[in-house]
Amino acid sequence: LLCETVVPLEDPIITETTSTLQEWGVLWKQLYVKHKVDLFHKLRHVMNELIDLRRQLIQGHLSQDQTREIKRHITVRLDWGNEHLGLDLVPRKEFEMVDPDQISVSELYKLGDSIRQRHGDGCRVPVSHHLFINLKSFTYNSISEDADVFFSLYDTRELPGTWQLYILNASVSRMLLNDSKKGPPHVQYRRPYGCAVLAMSDVFHTITDLKEEKDFVLKVYTCNNENEWYQVHENIIRKSNTKYSAPSTNYGLIISLQLLRGELEQIRRENQAVFNRALALTRKLGFPDVILPGDTRNDLYLTLERGEFERGGKSVQKNIEVTLYVLYADGDTLKDCISLGTGEPNSTEYRSFVLYHNNSPRWSEMVKLPIPIDRFRGSHLRFEFRHCSTKDKGEKKLFGYAFTPLMREDGTTLSDEIHELYVYKCDENATFSNQGLYLSLPCCKEDFNSCPNLPANLPFQRSPKETFWVSTILCSTKLTQNVDLLALLNWKAHPDRVLDILGRLRQISGEEIVKFLRDVLDTLFCLLDENTDKYGPLVFQSLVFIINLLRDSRFYHFRPVMDSYIQNHFAGALAYKELIRCLKWYMDRSAEVVRQDHIQEAMRALEYLFKFIVQSRILYARATCGMEEEQFIASIQELFQSIRFVLSLDSRSSENLVFTQAALLNSFPDIFDELLQMFTVQEVAEYVRGTLGSMPSTVDIGQSMDVVKLQSIARTVESRLFFFPESRSILLPVVLHHIHLHLRQQRELLICSGILGSIFSIIKTSSMESSVQEEVEMMVESLLDVLLQTLLSIMSKSHSVETSRGQRSEQPLCFVGLKLLFSPVQGEYVSCLLSLLRQMSEIHFHHLLNSFHSKEELKEFLLKIFCVFRNLMKLTIFPRDWSVMRLLTSHIIVVTTQFLSPALHKNFSEGDFDFKVWNSFFSLAVLYINQPSLQLEALVSAKRKKTLDKHGDMRVIMAYELFSMWQKLGDNKPHFIPGMMGPFLGVTLVPQTEVRNIMIPIFHDMMDWEQRKNGNFKQVEAELMDKLDSMVSDGKGDDNHRELFSLTQLFGPYPSLLEKIEQETWRETGISFVTSVTRLVERILDYRDCMKGDEMESKKTAGSVNLMNFYKSEVNKEDMYIRYIHKLCDLHLQAEDFTEAAFTLLLYWELLQWEDRPLRDFLHYPCQSEWQRKENLSRKILHYFNKGKCWEYGISLCRELAFQYETLYDYQSLSWIRKMEAAYYDNIIEQQRIEPEFFRMGFYGRKFPFFLRNKEFVCRGYDYERLEDFQQRMLGEFPQAIAMQHTNQPDDTILQSDAQYLQIYAVTPVSDISDVPQLERVPERIKSFYRINNVSRFHYDRPFHKGPKDRENEFRSLWIERTTLILSRPLPGIARWAEVERREVVEVSPLENAIYVVENKTQELRTLISQYQHRQHHGNINPLSMCLNGVIDAAVNGGIARYQEAFFDKDYISSHPEDTERITHLKDLMQEQVHILGVGLAVHEKLVHPEMRPLHKKLVDQFHVMRTGLHHVSGPVCDFQVSHCSSCLWHISRLEMTPIPLSVLKIKAV
Repeated sequence: LLCETVVPLEDPIITETTSTLQEWGVLWKQLYVKHKVDLFHKLRHVMNELIDLRRQLIQGHLSQDQTREIKRHITVRLDWGNEHLGLDLVPRKEFEMVDPDQISVSELYKLGDSIRQRHGDGCRVPVSHHLFINLKSFTYNSISEDADVFFSLYDTRELPGTWQLYILNASVSRMLLNDSKKGPPHVQYRRPYGCAVLAMSDVFHTITDLKEEKDFVLKVYTCNNENEWYQVHENIIRKSNTKYSAPSTNYGLIISLQLLRGELEQIRRENQAVFNRALALTRKLGFPDVILPGDTRNDLYLTLERGEFERGGKSVQKNIEVTLYVLYADGDTLKDCISLGTGEPNSTEYRSFVLYHNNSPRWSEMVKLPIPIDRFRGSHLRFEFRHCSTKDKGEKKLFGYAFTPLMREDGTTLSDEIHELYVYKCDENATFSNQGLYLSLPCCKEDFNSCPNLPANLPFQRSPKETFWVSTILCSTKLTQNVDLLALLNWKAHPDRVLDILGRLRQISGEEIVKFLRDVLDTLFCLLDENTDKYGPLVFQSLVFIINLLRDSRFYHFRPVMDSYIQNHFAGALAYKELIRCLKWYMDRSAEVVRQDHIQEAMRALEYLFKFIVQSRILYARATCGMEEEQFIASIQELFQSIRFVLSLDSRSSENLVFTQAALLNSFPDIFDELLQMFTVQEVAEYVRGTLGSMPSTVDIGQSMDVVKLQSIARTVESRLFFFPESRSILLPVVLHHIHLHLRQQRELLICSGILGSIFSIIKTSSMESSVQEEVEMMVESLLDVLLQTLLSIMSKSHSVETSRGQRSEQPLCFVGLKLLFSPVQGEYVSCLLSLLRQMSEIHFHHLLNSFHSKEELKEFLLKIFCVFRNLMKLTIFPRDWSVMRLLTSHIIVVTTQFLSPALHKNFSEGDFDFKVWNSFFSLAVLYINQPSLQLEALVSAKRKKTLDKHGDMRVIMAYELFSMWQKLGDNKPHFIPGMMGPFLGVTLVPQTEVRNIMIPIFHDMMDWEQRKNGNFKQVEAELMDKLDSMVSDGKGDDNHRELFSLTQLFGPYPSLLEKIEQETWRETGISFVTSVTRLVERILDYRDCMKGDEMESKKTAGSVNLMNFYKSEVNKEDMYIRYIHKLCDLHLQAEDFTEAAFTLLLYWELLQWEDRPLRDFLHYPCQSEWQRKENLSRKILHYFNKGKCWEYGISLCRELAFQYETLYDYQSLSWIRKMEAAYYDNIIEQQRIEPEFFRMGFYGRKFPFFLRNKEFVCRGYDYERLEDFQQRMLGEFPQAIAMQHTNQPDDTILQSDAQYLQIYAVTPVSDISDVPQLERVPERIKSFYRINNVSRFHYDRPFHKGPKDRENEFRSLWIERTTLILSRPLPGIARWAEVERREVVEVSPLENAIYVVENKTQELRTLISQYQHRQHHGNINPLSMCLNGVIDAAVNGGIARYQEAFFDKDYISSHPEDTERITHLKDLMQEQVHILGVGLAVHEKLVHPEMRPLHKKLVDQFHVMRTGLHHVSGPVCDFQVSHCSSCLWHISRLEMTPIPLSVLKIKAV
């Protein structure tokens, strides 16, 4: 069969983007359906970005850098989307997906871990940021002249107590001399005006997104005193508001700021539109934190600090202006060498601003002098001082000057400091054409001291009382301010000072040395060639100092400059001899010298020292045709002997020696590449092996050296040397030896795992080479057992070991059910173990299993590896989205298990049977098949197909292995019955047909063995039910209902199992067993469905009640029954159904007796006596009855507790319970309780859960919940249900339909008369409680007309169909609802219905009026007004009047003689209602608001009409006048003292 692999021509990342977008498209629409609007919009934006980036890649018109950047953007967005959608993590290398088959498991783990850390809050590499400033406008009403605006970035670290960056703006106005007629208009001078400050912290808080441009308004503050202008910005920052004035308006500077991130060239490419404008680039003042080679600068920054000048005989102080010129040696002024700021053209002269009448001006004004490097030597600066007067014709009069050369005589430039310059007198007539006249004068005090013999007739006289201060900062890569550096470079001019110069090299700053790196190195090697004996040690020290200088982060980028020098410019062919000699001398002295700083520095410079040594030897060999080769090899060997000597020293007593050894070990791996230029791979490997072998073992060195040693080994493994097979065969044994020692002692585990990961990556890359098999064999012998032990140790330190081990499931070294935390160390070692197992072939396993000396050793090994495998099955070992890693883990485990299972059968079967090993294997197989990552049914079709194509269904492979091993047990099978019934049952939950078919013979075997042993299935059944329930409890929230349904198929109609049972002699017990399990599974299925996190509380309650009743009534499992009692109670407490929670706990309370029998700890109950548990339970129930306001139920329990306390003479508790009982009585009388409504619910259709399907219930509604609210709530719980709009019973079509029909209507409770107090003096609120509590009968009425409808008075033909619902238990109870057990239907005649209506309305009136008499409605009389109006108005316009017409008519009485008694009773009820209405009106008159008096008058008038009409029909009615207060009070008292009794006969009739 020929196959071909199709490889797409397009870039792999384009293919991935296409498939990912297709997958996201489906999930994106689901986000909208699930109302995840925020993620919906974000994902749409990211998808559009990906489409655009993908289009750019496909077009292909991009540079390599641009392509790489676009791929980076694509992968960031792909990973973001996958993470937020809960999809798999995609391991990548260089932006492309990696093939797990091509890399080791360790490398795969590191790739995934690096992606996860990149998404988290891991450490961030510092990135350069650039600030783009755009001045948009400057509006200020008080400035009428031109103005200069200067910006600078200011760091307040120089200010005490502050550290902040600020943007400073100094606005300096350019003004005419004077507006008066005196001054000429062409004379201009600059004057300071104001300053604005913006804190960068405010900018960073405002600009939340990179490249976002924001506008800022800067207020310009003016300085109150010009003398403090130099520090006005600091005063503003400090908020010293007495020293500056705020503007009167908010106008000022408007600037826009944009923060750009990255290197300048990258920013230039990405923002070409910005750089195409007239953009000025401003560089940092001074060198940056990291100096790059090739960064050429030659800038001198000059700051005019201050001056001290004489008044000069004037009455007022001067207005001084400073003019700056840059002049060359020939006296010519250098053109355009003064820059006031970037963005402005350079100028030839600079004029300072003028401070009014100030002889001690402080300017603090900075300029930049970009002087060409070839003009720097010989140039000088001249400062001219002029007085600007408004009186003397407005001219600027020269009165003095100062100067300073840019370079000293020794060739160094001005130092970075403040320079105090002499001021020389002159006037406007002075000429500076011959600069030699003043350059011969001293410019400052230091200059004066160097030339003491000055002539007396000087051309210019110094003003002794006048001084001028400037400061300079040099930022140059070509010039130096260091005398010692110049002396070193020009050593031939002073050969006698060379030793002194070399000694002072360390004092030169690093910036100066790296600027002249090549020249300095040439000088050092020239000195070495000049006199090796004399200069050799000092040159070596200097070279070490320079090499270590390049290790500094600021100068690290100069290492390529050093490399280039060694390869292309270094010419010291004889240098290697002296370098080797000095290096060896340093090492040999390490055991003697106390201070070893210089030795440690030499060890740190080892890499570049060897570069110089090797290159020098190459140059020498090239020049001499390879002479002195043997001497060179001998010297290298001697050098390595010194290295081994240093490492072998005992450093525990010497801290300095520890640092020396650490420095050597850190630098040692860096020399391998240099040695490979001179020696063969085997020779270098031998050198390295000898060196690594010379290190002491772990127990002989300290903790710090332990780490350094392993780090050196790690770098050795990662070096190019280790990639050669011939070197690995030499180095691998010593590396494995050190790792083995560390793992045995559990030390430095993280570093060891990194070393192993590198080894496995190299071996996987070289897996095609023949030597790899030997290397894997070596690693198996050295590492496999210690790796297993290390993993178990890591797990045990993170979690406590399982303390109790069952007789059948005792598993040493294993932690069943642990939720292992995902830690770096654990993940590293898991990947290392998997890498090793993956590399092992059948031969390796064969050698491994034959290497054990006894079966006990083999047993311990199998227990360890099976235990580790079981722990790897836990979900949290690798995160859920790490699908590639988890599938690869499963594949390695199943392959390894197939190799190990024959050894298990061969060594531990029949006579040598060992339960622990076999049980460990079966537990592993069960966990393996059930692990979530292998449940392919939950995957989308594309991912499922991809997994099957790569690995197949690994559950089936393991299931066949499980079946094979079960069959090999033979007569030892009873050891696992019924213990393995539950775990094997879990395997059948897998919705895979082949797996279930494999398990059927195993179940048959277990049933057959149990029948032979005990003659029944009781143990199997009990074990099975316990396991089923525990699976439900452990799997809350998991979508396993389909698996459970498949289980019903397995045990129910599945033909093969039933066929097997039919053929057995125990057929009847087997079928009974299957039936019982099936019924339990159906209920667990419903319970699992109800207990989902998003289901309503009522549905959860229903599922719990259903399962609880099953355990009580059908299988009689008391423990499970009690467990679900408490689960149901917790559900009630969550819903704040405290009454139902109390009734639920009463179920457990009833099972307990008042005895001292000890009880074990159970659930949250401690070990205690039965009496104590029942007492604690009683108190908890009382607490819940109290919170549910059902005090009547709590009273009986109080009496029960009181009897028990009294029996035990526990008077303290007796006092407490009696007080509680009394408090309950007070609550009954004083506190108001809301009467709930009751609703009948019918659930019709096969789509409802089993415990609801085609059943009807009555539910007790919540407080203030009406029918409409209840309907909405139920439809919310069953969103797929269709509401039925009638009360008729459904037909079979609806009952058998594949839909949900919900029928809801209100019902009325019918209380048992024996429970309702009938004494007339009993308060109404007490009676109302018994009318709605402990009720198991409810009715609802359906009106209909029997025969033709009476058109004149429909009440004559209006019959009522009264349906009474009898519940299985009374309400309230263990749930807010109860199932309808049966129903009774009777027809009520029109007359009986009239009696019922009038009686109920009278009762309602009596209750309401009683409440108002006791002031329970706090002044709100609207309910009473509405009720009275409804009854009286209905009686006038219909109601009672219509009843009178219908039933008090002579024709009706004569034609219905059997109703005479009922008619009389109706008349009595009407009279009673009129009496109650009269009392109600009297109460209403007393409480009614004056504005409602018209309504009250209307009610009284209608009441008289009603009473008159009733008088004509039924005889005299109690007469009274409702408008008299005395009558009103009489009737109120009469109502209170003698309430009208209920109609007992009528209630009995109902």
